[in-house]
Amino acid sequence: MSGENASWAERSDKVFMKTYARYPAAMVKGEGCTLVDAEGRKFLDCLAGIAVCSLGHCHPAVTEAICGQARELVHTSNLYYTLPQTELAELLTANSFADRIFLANSGAEANEAAIKLARIWAGPERYGIISLAGSFHGRTLATVAATGQPKFQEGFEPMPEGFSHAPFGNLNVLDAMVADQTCAILCEPLQGEGGVRPLDIEYLKGVEKICRNHNLLLIFDEIQTGIGRTGTFFAYEQLGIVPDIMTIAKALGNGLPIGAMLTRKEIAASFVPGTHGSTFGGNPVAAAAAVATIKIMLEDGFLAAVQEKGAYLQAGLEGLASRFPALATGARGMGLIRGLVLTEKGITVGPDMVNRLFEKGVLINFAGNAVLRFLPPLIISKEEIDQLLTALGEVMADCNS
Repeated sequence: MSGENASWAERSDKVFMKTYARYPAAMVKGEGCTLVDAEGRKFLDCLAGIAVCSLGHCHPAVTEAICGQARELVHTSNLYYTLPQTELAELLTANSFADRIFLANSGAEANEAAIKLARIWAGPERYGIISLAGSFHGRTLATVAATGQPKFQEGFEPMPEGFSHAPFGNLNVLDAMVADQTCAILCEPLQGEGGVRPLDIEYLKGVEKICRNHNLLLIFDEIQTGIGRTGTFFAYEQLGIVPDIMTIAKALGNGLPIGAMLTRKEIAASFVPGTHGSTFGGNPVAAAAAVATIKIMLEDGFLAAVQEKGAYLQAGLEGLASRFPALATGARGMGLIRGLVLTEKGITVGPDMVNRLFEKGVLINFAGNAVLRFLPPLIISKEEIDQLLTALGEVMADCNS
């Protein structure tokens, strides 16, 4: 690495902790599905800030909402009402099962709020949360404990008490794990970090039944699947299942940090003044960005287009899997969260394929040590999907030889 990118990387590496394995590019500008680095090189962004910039970079309506609110009011704390926050809450409740929300700054914080709400709702004797192997729920100590991937917990032991992990897809074991102290089951409708693994609808219905039989709360983590990513506003809408609590973040502010926990009023009643809070949660500028984002996604035809483009990407990925069976077995996902499922050989070269795509100016990542993950902005065109598929085909041909 040399030039402007190298200069910025050198300056950054002198002052930041080494918690990120960064690519050799300092991004300075974005528009739509394109990112531009410090040396003017353009990249087709098919990761969208890890499912965050779902309307693309610097969407004009979101940018105007941010700038307009920043000129009026940036922060007051939650000691007072603010207009964008209230409008956002009204939009979320009007377009979901919920009638009460709590606003936070990230997905991990939204999940922390859900964990706390489930425990206080159930009472002091019931504090156990069961989640699934392969899950990912955040980087705080409690959400790492809830995460069903030991690699995220290593070095941070002992984990907070009360978290256990059921095998993926096994209802009998899950049911047997429910104990007197269990208060909730926490799961993603589709595991993103776990390898773009959708949970079977019948399995999820079984999870819901277990919750009803044992008076447990069903918590859906829709941080990666929510806000249009799967082709409906929330993934649960496609499943015929309504959770008791749902968490969202990532795409909610199209790049500004904001998260939310949604639930029904009878469950929300367990939170009273002083039981939970956030200094910045629902910040007016972030809330204004979220309002603009939601309004665009709820326009006629937007979510139907996500489903159509998701099917188009799925077909293209399946075509590549057929061309290169030594590297991939197929594709899976919902809407515009898709994974190319790799073979044993494919897994060994997965990171290399991501790096080769980077060199070709296409951004994706490797997830769950199992798939190449594609999370493009929901506004991506079919021509841009073709650009992605062409570059990926070239990389797979090189790695297949």
